[in-house]
Amino acid sequence: MENEPDHETMEQSFGAKTTEEELNKSFSLEASLSKFSYIDLDKELEFKNDMIDDKEFDIPQVDTPPTLESILNETDDEEESFVLEDPTLLNIDTVDSHSYDTSSVASSDSGDRTNLKRKKKLPDNFSLHGSVMRHSLLKGISAQIVSAADKVDAGLPTAIAVSSLIAVGTSHGLALIFGKILTIKIPLITMWDLASGKLLRSITDAHPPGTAILHIKFTDDPTLAICNDSGGSVFELTFKRVMGVRTCESRCLFSGSKGEVCCIEPLHSKPELKDHPITQFSLLAMASLTKILVIGLKPSLKVWMTFPYGRLDPSSVPLLAWHFVAVHNYVNPILAFCRGDVVHFLLVKRDESGAIHVTKQKHLHLYYDLINFTWINSRTVVLLDSVEKLHVIDRQTQEELETVEISEVQLVYNSSHFKSLATGGNVSQALALVGEKACYQSISSYGGQIFYLGTKSVYVMMLRSWRERVDHLLKQDCLTEALALAWSFHEGKAKAVVGLSGDASKRKAVVADRMVEILFHYTDRALKKCPDQGKIQVMEQHFQDMVPIIVDYCLLLQRKDLLFSQMYDKLSENSVAKGVFLECLEPYILSDKLVGITPQVMKDLIIHFQDKKLMENVEALIVHMDITSLDIQQVVLMCWENHLYDAMIYVYNRGMNEFISPMEKLFKVIAPPLNAGKTLTDEQVVMGNKLLVYISCCLAGRAYPLGDIPEDLVPLVKNQVFEFLIRLHSAEASPEEEIYPYVRTLLHFDTREFLNVLALTFEDFKNDKQAVEYQQRIVDILLKVMVENSDFTPSQVGCLFTFLARQLAKPDNTLFVNRTLFDQVLEFLCSPDDDSRHSERQQVLLELLQAGGIVQFEESRLIRMAEKAEFYQICEFMYEREHQYDRIIDCYLRDPLREEDVFNYIHNILSIPGHSAEEKQSVWQKAMDHIEELVSLKPCKAAELVATHFSGQIETVIKKLQNQVLLFKFLRSLLDPREGIHINPEPLQISPHITEQFIELLCQFNPNQVIETLQVLECYRLEETIQITQKYQLHEVTAYLLEKKGDVHGAFLIMLERLQSKLQEITHEGESCTALWFPLLEAMMAPQKLSSSAVPHPHSEALKSLTMQVLNSMAAFIALPSILQRILQDPVYGRGKLGEIQGLILGMLETFNYEQTLLETTTSLLNQDLHWSLCNLRASVTKGLNPKQDYCSVCLQQYKRRQEMADEIIVFSCGHLYHSFCLQNKECTIEIEGQTRWTCYKCSSSNKVGKLTENSSEIKKGRITTSQVKMSPPCHPSKGDHVAKKATSEPVLDPQQIQAFDQLCRLYRGSSRLALLTELSQSRGSDSYRPFSGSQSGPAFSSIFQNENFQLHLIPPPATED
Repeated sequence: MENEPDHETMEQSFGAKTTEEELNKSFSLEASLSKFSYIDLDKELEFKNDMIDDKEFDIPQVDTPPTLESILNETDDEEESFVLEDPTLLNIDTVDSHSYDTSSVASSDSGDRTNLKRKKKLPDNFSLHGSVMRHSLLKGISAQIVSAADKVDAGLPTAIAVSSLIAVGTSHGLALIFGKILTIKIPLITMWDLASGKLLRSITDAHPPGTAILHIKFTDDPTLAICNDSGGSVFELTFKRVMGVRTCESRCLFSGSKGEVCCIEPLHSKPELKDHPITQFSLLAMASLTKILVIGLKPSLKVWMTFPYGRLDPSSVPLLAWHFVAVHNYVNPILAFCRGDVVHFLLVKRDESGAIHVTKQKHLHLYYDLINFTWINSRTVVLLDSVEKLHVIDRQTQEELETVEISEVQLVYNSSHFKSLATGGNVSQALALVGEKACYQSISSYGGQIFYLGTKSVYVMMLRSWRERVDHLLKQDCLTEALALAWSFHEGKAKAVVGLSGDASKRKAVVADRMVEILFHYTDRALKKCPDQGKIQVMEQHFQDMVPIIVDYCLLLQRKDLLFSQMYDKLSENSVAKGVFLECLEPYILSDKLVGITPQVMKDLIIHFQDKKLMENVEALIVHMDITSLDIQQVVLMCWENHLYDAMIYVYNRGMNEFISPMEKLFKVIAPPLNAGKTLTDEQVVMGNKLLVYISCCLAGRAYPLGDIPEDLVPLVKNQVFEFLIRLHSAEASPEEEIYPYVRTLLHFDTREFLNVLALTFEDFKNDKQAVEYQQRIVDILLKVMVENSDFTPSQVGCLFTFLARQLAKPDNTLFVNRTLFDQVLEFLCSPDDDSRHSERQQVLLELLQAGGIVQFEESRLIRMAEKAEFYQICEFMYEREHQYDRIIDCYLRDPLREEDVFNYIHNILSIPGHSAEEKQSVWQKAMDHIEELVSLKPCKAAELVATHFSGQIETVIKKLQNQVLLFKFLRSLLDPREGIHINPEPLQISPHITEQFIELLCQFNPNQVIETLQVLECYRLEETIQITQKYQLHEVTAYLLEKKGDVHGAFLIMLERLQSKLQEITHEGESCTALWFPLLEAMMAPQKLSSSAVPHPHSEALKSLTMQVLNSMAAFIALPSILQRILQDPVYGRGKLGEIQGLILGMLETFNYEQTLLETTTSLLNQDLHWSLCNLRASVTKGLNPKQDYCSVCLQQYKRRQEMADEIIVFSCGHLYHSFCLQNKECTIEIEGQTRWTCYKCSSSNKVGKLTENSSEIKKGRITTSQVKMSPPCHPSKGDHVAKKATSEPVLDPQQIQAFDQLCRLYRGSSRLALLTELSQSRGSDSYRPFSGSQSGPAFSSIFQNENFQLHLIPPPATED
């Protein structure tokens, strides 16, 4: 990092000041002239211009104005300056230089205050840094330039130079010198004495003829100058005076034939840096069209650095600028050079040997092309881009501080010189292209000010002082930004700071005073701008925007006296402002940034929050306050009434050093319901928890709720708390009160947490005799209260003895507990007569043993009692201590909650190192003894266990599994890879007979999966397997195995035989059907055969009716031709006449015709309905939709505005319109076949319809809400979609069409047409239309025609209109 503050201060002390008094000190003219700034000079010229009046001074009129030639032909002695002209001739605004400011708001609006008020939103850099630069017009000098052009034909201005004087060159060869009122004709390179106005030298041979001078600059040596011509050459001019004769010697430093130089910049040092070791080299930087060169002119010509550009825009302008900068506590020059949009910084320094080193520093990347680069000080640079915008940049952070538009300057460009138009234009095209944007001679800097030469004016830019920058924001009514900028000055974080001197404390004091003034003004403005009328919320919002800023800066400035006196008094005039002020203090109090508050403000603060019912906020505030100045009794009463227990404890502790009274108050609330066995309310539970935490804090030396108890009070507080807890009775004890009420209450409230509090307290007892006595006393009381009382649960008793076991297990234990008590606890927990809380009792005993209580019991007795009580976890704990791991397996298998964990336990014992071979063998033997239980529990786990650890003993396991079902499950888990056991099959050596045994079991228990299993199995013999499948008559499996064996013919024969048997079964079923129906028909027709036609049977009609019923029923199972054939083949009917069976045949034909007509009619009706529905659906989904409104129904914004965001517009047929983004946020989209479908949010919400399912959703009120129109480009299907569509030949309805069709069907659904026809046929049972139908009657018969809701849809319904 660069260290530049020292040099910055030095620079400010020697540089030009921005105020008029400072400017007058920095620029000195001749001894006879008074010291004044350029602005003063400009005003002086303007003042003289206003005083001159032709009539008053009797100045004669000039009939013929002098020409340029006549002026140039005059002798030097006769030369006079031109008459000053009226500044009104200028075609620019004549405004005060201090008010003509061009800030980053807008250059053209800087003079319009109404426009400034109108612009609400300011650029970020303006709100952060304010207006950094002051932009002023030099009206007097500008008037003289215009006057010279009009009166003496000086021509347009072309160049400007500034030192202690200002010189402006014109296109007709005149130089206007301001400061000394001179006008000089310059036909060629000349040297003038500005004090006397005499010509010293005329230099004619400094450069080749036919070229124009682009630059001519002095070095620090007044006898040495450098010039650069349009041929790209650079010449050194040495001025000498011999025998009173002034001469000039020219030497070419760089020839244009090697590369055209278009910019030169000698290193100039300030007077205080004249002794800098680098100045003796007289460095010169030159920029050609291809590279940068740094050369030393003294003591001899030497090139120190060459730096090529690389590829750049050929029209960009090369720029050079030197400046001394403090880097690493050393002041050295830095050369800034740029071309295009990148600025490079080169550090030049001299080493101890006298050589010069040039090192590249960080570079600056821009987003615009530069045409000028100017140092305004060592930290700040001003850049001018190609569109005439100034950019003020902080060099170290590369942050842009301000952007200023200077197009109104009408900057002069040096294009004519670079094109050498006056000498015939004999320049290269590259140089002429650069000259299009060149403005080297139009911009000059001196003393921290930059001058810009326009075609009719001169402007000056300078840094504003810190106070001026703040005031500028105040003038624009930007008080918040002004305070922020002033605070950045206060903290030393601001950029481009001018006018702050002295040490840091002095600078902060100056800025702080100014900020206080602004805060007063800000407060008055906040009260004055408050709306007098309107809602209270508007006033609150107004003050919430402004009052926090006042509080913030007063606290940042550490001016609490100001905040709580004058500021508070002002804001208290408005009750709303006062309330907002008090609420603003809350975050500072809670963060402990504001501790001391005046009593009046503190009182008002509590009252304010109390009035607004914000008691929780009051409690949080009180525990962070210094409450010694409050009425403690009143605060305690308020806290108790509003249940602010933390605040109450805090007030007692901090205000009165009283630690026991809060406990007594809390105990009085929670003790009665606990003693009565009632359930505590939520508020009482909160109080109990706070009481436990408070006791813990007191015993640990911590203040409640935050902080620490003073060290001198810690022992006293601990003793008081212990004495309070072990009291035999409370202060106001009733006769029925039991002993030790406080300990008893805490144990009943939360036994575990109270014992944890005591355990944490006991940790701090080290070599404290009194504390040890308290510890033993507390333990005795705990035992007396809990053991001698049956009100406590096993869990609570267990917690106590677990606590005791942990204390007794400590190496430095001093407690004494009777061992008999532990035996009593064991009896109590293992009581076999009580089955309640079994798991709770076991867990309590386990925690007791794990905490070290094992030493208090006889182990054999403990195991017997645990086994008797079925405490298997206790048994496991004891067996593990004795390394009886095999017995632990029994514990797992007997415990229904943990039986499945036995596999992991066995696996861990057998695989984890640390167990002996005997222990592993005993565990494995125990597992073998219970193998059937393990397999029945988890076959996969059992198989994985065997395969992992005892892959060679699989046959032994199989022998032990006598149950065939269990054996089948085990082998399937072991051999079938689809069962998912995670073992490596390679180490397993499975013999084929085991696999074949599994296949046989599979044929018995699951024959349908034999083929699938055989496809994944490997180790089996084909012949033996075929015999097994043949044994169980699995023909398809046998055929598969034969084919796998290679016997394709045998497999085919088996499948053929299987096919033939199936066909025989089907044929047999048909024959059996015929054998059943035809005998029945014969039985019905037999009586009719016996009766002759002459003597009819008395029941012939009934027999015919029954025969018809049989025939109708047969038609459903047997084909009609078969029935007819059987009737015609009958011997009786075969020999008789056809007329005898005519009735039967005609009846059958009638039935056929009826069914055919019914089928055709039904098909026609369905087709018509489908056609009508699809036509209406097509019309509804293709017609244009008319939205009900022009705004989104979700965000309520017009869709045209949101259309700029490239958002899609979705219109539903119900008329609602949405943005797709809004509809997607409401989760009204579904994905169907990769496509997004939308539903109307308002319709689905009003109808209480949930999300659509994949196919359809219920839509009420007959409204179709899924039709949509997207105002977006159509989606083109991908190639894959095209193939999928081509593969599907049948037309597929869109899900929206299916949904609409279902809706139409529901709307116009009536009685089934098939039901109508059936009903009609049944009602005409006696007619000849249905000769085979029987009659139906009875009370159970109900006709659809009798239904009151019956209706006919004889014609298609009309199309519905939306």
